[in-house]
Order: sequence, then structure tokens, then C-alpha cells
Amino acid sequence: MNIQEGLIALWNTTGLMNFVLPADPNLKGLEQILHMHGQWIMIFVCLFLLWLGIKKQFEPLLLVPIAFGGLLSNIPMPPGEAIAGPAGFLGIIFEAGIHKGIFPLIIFMGVGAMTDFGPLIANPKTALLGGAAQFGIFGALLLALALAPVMSAMGMDPFTIQQAGAIGIIGGADGPTSIYVTNKLAPELLGAIAVAAYSYMALVPVIQPPIMKLFTNDEERKIQMEQLRPVSKREKIIFPLIVLLLCIILLPSACPLVGAFAFGNLCRECGVVERLSDTLQNALINIITIFLGLTVGSKLSADQFLTGQTLFILFLGICAFSLATAGGVLMAKLMNAWEVMMAKIQKREPKLINPLIGSAGVSAVPMAARVSNKVGLEYNNQNYLLMHAMGPNVSGVIGSAVAAGVLLALCN
Repeated sequence: MNIQEGLIALWNTTGLMNFVLPADPNLKGLEQILHMHGQWIMIFVCLFLLWLGIKKQFEPLLLVPIAFGGLLSNIPMPPGEAIAGPAGFLGIIFEAGIHKGIFPLIIFMGVGAMTDFGPLIANPKTALLGGAAQFGIFGALLLALALAPVMSAMGMDPFTIQQAGAIGIIGGADGPTSIYVTNKLAPELLGAIAVAAYSYMALVPVIQPPIMKLFTNDEERKIQMEQLRPVSKREKIIFPLIVLLLCIILLPSACPLVGAFAFGNLCRECGVVERLSDTLQNALINIITIFLGLTVGSKLSADQFLTGQTLFILFLGICAFSLATAGGVLMAKLMNAWEVMMAKIQKREPKLINPLIGSAGVSAVPMAARVSNKVGLEYNNQNYLLMHAMGPNVSGVIGSAVAAGVLLALCN
């Protein structure tokens, strides 16, 4: 072989040579720039996500594998040899675990095994706060549809009802549910929605406090709640079974998520399958988290992520999350107003809810509950809200699964 030709052939196979793609005559302006330089742009984006996960510790268990999967998916290789392609190892895992919907369900089993429903059972009315937080999901869905004229004016295809439903589920602050619903309704948006969902979950301590303080005053933030009653083992065993039976009767489309969650929780509470419970809480969920993160990150390839729609998804995601937080807080205030009115009628002292725990209605467990507790302590250093906030927090998990079932039934 001619040495010069060999060196040129070797150069043509290097990543440095293939980072810049040839111009596409069908594209112009920003779309052309993103097409030509998208791979190295996405590599910098993934490095930034790694920095957030490692340095800032923003949801590192998921952000680190997602970011690394994004790095692997943007390696400049021929389509047939791409790591994230159908024949690559990430592509094979994606097909088996996410496209078939297995990984999110297994994670829900693990989350169920790690969840204590005691605070919710002890104070059932806090379930209303978890339900109110789901307003963010449906609010974002309507907003996505309302943006159709704006997107059309910018020369972009408006979101379909399926895509709007997938975007709305970001408001549930539940990564596995977001992945499950998006894969069913709009798999082409999986990368952008997964990154938005997990990024905003990681930023709960940054996003929620300003919204909580906006809708409450100092007096409301200082409200101290009564200690929760003890919950018996029998109640904890019966609860997941009742939740599943209600789901079977009222909303069968949500049963895969709710059923997986209920099974994990039953393993935890029944006390006779400790080995299964331990496996679900530790080894199994850790293994699936690794695969889930890498395969979701594999959808961060430049051709799928760097689109005009992605910016709208990120905007709608923060709107969904903000609406969900506000919905929970406002529901708590409404419940307090009702309690004050009833207490006056019955001539007794009102049992008020601290509105701060309403923000925990999003299902970012247990981070949202910790944020409620932290903000409460800022205004009253004797006000420990963590266990009270876990009630709406775990009800938010169920609420997001139910909302997912509604979206699948209406939009699919």
C-alpha cells in the first residue's frame, strides 16, 4: 500500500476528521450548523451533565450514566457500527429494556420496596396534595398544544397530542414514568424528555423553594403539625393491595406501573420475603439504573437532540414542574381554609397543614420531602416536616402513575 494513501485512509477514520459532517443542501442557518457540528456540541453538553452529577451531586445515580451514555452515542462512527445503533450494545439493551418497557417497571418495583406508606396512611388527606401536584402534567399538556401557532410561525411542526402528553408527564417529576409514557406515545422525543425530567428532578432544591415562598407567607410556613399516629403492620400490608385493586377497577391502563410499585411495597411490608425485598431495594434496582441511564443517554445523539423541538420541551418541562409545585401548595392552602371554616362551625381548634408540604406532591422521592423540611426549618427551627411531607410525596408517586394511565388511555 502507498504510505501516503494509507495515512490519508487512517486520517479519514479518526474521530477528529468525522466530527464535522458534510453540509446538507436541504438545511440552512442554525439547522445547518447543528447538523455539521452537532456531535462535538453534544459531547460538551454531556461533559456539563457529568460535572453537574459529580461536582454538584445533582441526582448523580442517574445523571452520571445518562451523560456517559450520551458521550458514547456521539462517537463519530459509521451508522452500522455506532454503539447506540441497532447493532451496538447500547442499542440492543435499549430495545430489550426500554422499547419493550421492562426497565421502568423494574425500577418501580425497587421504588415500591424502598417506600414507607406509613405517613400517608396516618394522614390520608395528604393524598390530595399528591393529586393536586399532577396539575402540572395536564397544564403542560394544554400549554404544549397551545404553542402550535408559535411553532408553525417558526417553521416547526407543532406537537401532536401524543407528543404533548409525553411532555406533560415531566410534571410528575418521575423519571421511570416519563420514560415509560414517552416510549409509548412519542419515542422520538425520549432523549429530550428523559434529560429534562431527570435534570429538573435533580434541580428540585433550586426550583421549588422560590415557588413555595411565592405562594405562602411567614405565618403559614411556621405552622407546626401534630405528630403522626403509629401505623400497624396490617395496615401497611393491606394498603398496596387496595391501591392495586382500585387501579384494576378504575384505570387498568395504569396497572403495569401501579402493579410493579405495589408488588415492591408488599415485599417490603409483608415481612416474609426479606431476601426479595433486599434484592429489589439494592442489587436489582442498581443494575437496572445503570442500564437505564446508559440507554437513555444513548438517545442524546446530536441528530435526535439538537432540534428546535428540544428547546420547547425544556421550556415546557420547567413549566410543568413549576405548575406541579404550585398546585400542591395551593391545595394545602385550600384545605386549610376549609378546615378553619369547619372548626368555626364545630367550635374547635383547627388542625392546619403546613402548605410547604404541598410542594412534596411531586414524586421526586425523597428529595422533595427534604426540601419541604429544609424550608420549614428556615422559618421555625423546631418545625420538622419531613415525615409529614412524605405523605404527599409517596402519594405523588401513585398520582403520577395514575396520570400516566390516563394519558395512555386518552392519547394513545
